[in-house]
Formats: sequence, C-alpha cells, structure tokens
Amino acid sequence: MDRTLESLRHIIAQVLPHRDPALVFKDLNVVSMLQEFWESKQQQRAAFPSEGVVVYESLPSPGPPFVSYVTLPGGSCFGNFQCCLSRAEARRDAAKVALINSLFNELPSRRITKEFIMESVQEAVASTSGTLDDADDPSTSIGAYHYMLESNMGKTMLEFQELMTIFQLLHWNGSLKALRETKCSRQEVISYYSQYSLDEKMRSHMALDWIMKERESPGILSQELRMALRELEEARKAGQELRFYKEKKEILSLALTQIYSDPDTSSPSDDQLSLTALCSYH
Repeated sequence: MDRTLESLRHIIAQVLPHRDPALVFKDLNVVSMLQEFWESKQQQRAAFPSEGVVVYESLPSPGPPFVSYVTLPGGSCFGNFQCCLSRAEARRDAAKVALINSLFNELPSRRITKEFIMESVQEAVASTSGTLDDADDPSTSIGAYHYMLESNMGKTMLEFQELMTIFQLLHWNGSLKALRETKCSRQEVISYYSQYSLDEKMRSHMALDWIMKERESPGILSQELRMALRELEEARKAGQELRFYKEKKEILSLALTQIYSDPDTSSPSDDQLSLTALCSYH
C-alpha cells in the first residue's frame, strides 16, 4: 500500500507539478484539478484526442440526496458514492472518485503488458470452466478475451474499458448471440467493432433492437430499465466504473422515448451499424 501511495504521489508530481501530492485529495477544488489532470495528459501524450472534455451530469432532484456523474475523455464514467446534501458536494465527490481512478490508471500495473495478459487469462480460467489451452483458441470465450487483450497491448485499463463496454452491451443486447448464428468468428467480431466508438449511432441501433424485443415481449423494456437503474445505483454507491450500467439506462430510455413518440418506429437506417454489415465483412 505504501508503495502504491508513493507511486501515486510520483504521478501527481509529474502531471500536476505545482500541486502538493499530500494535499491533492483534501483540496476542495478537486473539480478543477480533474480537468487540469486530463488537459495535462492530452498535452503530453494526446490521450483520447477526439474527446477532450470532462463532462458532468447532475440528476434532477427536488432535494437531497443529490447525484452527480462525471464522464472522462474516452468514456469512463464515475459518480458520487457518498450521500451529498448539495449539488456542488455531489459534483466534488464524483470528481474525487474520477481523479483517484485517473491516477491509479497511470500506475504501471494498470497498463496491458504480457505479464498482465498472462495474469488476467489465468484469473479468467479460474473463474470459468475453461482451461489455459483455450487461450490459444479464439473460438472460445477465454480465447476471445486473450485476443482482445493482445490487440490492445500497451493501452491502459481505462483505454481498454471502452472496447470492453461495447462487448458487454452487445452481449446484454443479444447481438453477440445473433452474430454467432451467422458463423462470424469472434476475431472478426472483435476486429469489426474495434473500429467503432460507443456513440449516438450505436446507441440508436441498440435502442431499435430493444424496440423489436418490446414488440415481441410487451413490458420487457420497463423491466430491463428498472433493473438497469438499480444496478447503476448499486455500482455508484460502491464507487465502481459506471459506463456499462449508464449506457444500458440511456439505451433503454431512448427506446421507450421512441416507442411513445413514434409507435411505427422503423428498422435501422442503412448507415447504421448492423448485422448485415458485419456479415458482409465476414
């Protein structure tokens, strides 16, 4: 633990040289510090150059407790885990959680290396019924995970998280199962979706999938949304990274909005990501 704290102080001294490392997390101006941290990183390494803004979102509420989310460049999302009596307090608490995770992300142990991949695959094998031999077979889940890690060698865990979130959503959405039925290999699926970021186009496509599910099983959207909201709240209070849960909520909310605003919502447009496009790629 002492070594980790020393490593964090060293990172703070490098990225925020005019800040006292011993006082960083006690500083009430942690919101500006988080912004300063990411601006400094982008100047040094052009990290996430297409997304240079730290974005805050406060949930509407007539009174406490208040909830605030902060989304970092690259898409990772964190929220306040304490019970906050003001919006400003919730914003500061969310920024503090995000800053701590941003600093931890700079530690060598949070970068994908050969050693990291070996340890991660061993942990994955231990938590499943797979074997180490599966790591060399991309048709298995262990092999696909191994392939994803190797394809992202050198990246930090926050950078890798965006791709992982896409595949978590595809699994939740049922798209991965549909892709397997088209005989697309896991490597082809990973290579295809690695080209895309999680944007409005992808969210709209997934929302349309859920609209079709609602037509087949009325009530499933509301049920899934209640579950997503519960998962999001539990993860926020535990101080976890929130993007997967928050994206689920936003996709389901978008689907419900489209259903009530346009009962005859059509199928995805030609320029949207689709199974047809991936099958053509195959």
